[in-house]
Amino acid sequence: MKSSIINPNSKNETLIRELYRIAEIQDTQGFVDLFAEDGYFWDVSAGTKYYGQDIGKTVDVYATAFPDMHRELYDLYVLEDENTVVVELSLNGTHNGPLQLPSGTIEATGKAMQTPCCDVFKIENGKIKSFHCYTAATILLGQLGVF
Repeated sequence: MKSSIINPNSKNETLIRELYRIAEIQDTQGFVDLFAEDGYFWDVSAGTKYYGQDIGKTVDVYATAFPDMHRELYDLYVLEDENTVVVELSLNGTHNGPLQLPSGTIEATGKAMQTPCCDVFKIENGKIKSFHCYTAATILLGQLGVF
């Protein structure tokens, strides 16, 4: 699927593309550094918010469970006057390591995932103030054979 951008070439678009690039290379500290001091990451499907250095746990958890993790970006919607970026994407990889969730750990299944996701970002002073990640958890768990 080809990526399309609404309101391209903005500083906010550049910031969010950098966040995904850093996640792809599994640079935990670089990921954290893109957030405002009081910024947070909310994994909506897991019901968990991360602040400060804990924001990096989200990169580490998926890098451990899916060492070949790739985020395919489909559509980016940049709403400059609201300092908001919305991204439709899929999370892709092979489950070759333990996936640690708040409810417990799912041991490696060797199964591939291609899970739909929608991320909503609020940006303040060139930093990410909030990142709400809406992963289709039921699809992900189904692809891993959990149910």
